[in-house]
Amino acid sequence: MNRIERQVGRLASFFNGIATAAVVGMMVLTCLDVLLRLLRYPIPGTYEIVGLLGAVFVSFSLARTSVDQGHIAVDFLVQRFPKRLQHAVEGINTGICALLFTVVCGQCVIYARDLKASGEVSMTLQMPIHPFVFGIAAGCAMLSIVLYASSVSWWVKVFNPVVKKTTPIR
Repeated sequence: MNRIERQVGRLASFFNGIATAAVVGMMVLTCLDVLLRLLRYPIPGTYEIVGLLGAVFVSFSLARTSVDQGHIAVDFLVQRFPKRLQHAVEGINTGICALLFTVVCGQCVIYARDLKASGEVSMTLQMPIHPFVFGIAAGCAMLSIVLYASSVSWWVKVFNPVVKKTTPIR
């Protein structure tokens, strides 16, 4: 299980690298647009590109944030449970979240296919939108993989409490 968790963590880091590149692209484009507006030469479509890069940033950073357990969790009640029950609650929670993001991924793929078939493009630049929706689907798929692996890891702790050294995906 540790080998799988390490591989999933590496893949999540790769996705996070893409998200980082999207943020850098957003910053550079915004700064250039502001500077060029001062010279009366704005970059056309900046708003569109920043919005699409924002979608890439958010969806591709989800998996690494989950690996790092960086999401907000309200667990003041669960902390009072015995350890095995805490692990079971975490296993159920991550399993449900994995199923949810699997469905979201599937719906994004369906939507992206519809956008591609209809030839939907952005307003200003006339750039196809479907690749970005496929990117959102990929980010959701990666998050689902992380959550499935994490859920299995929590359930291993429930049914094999002797294994103290394994922590969910890091």
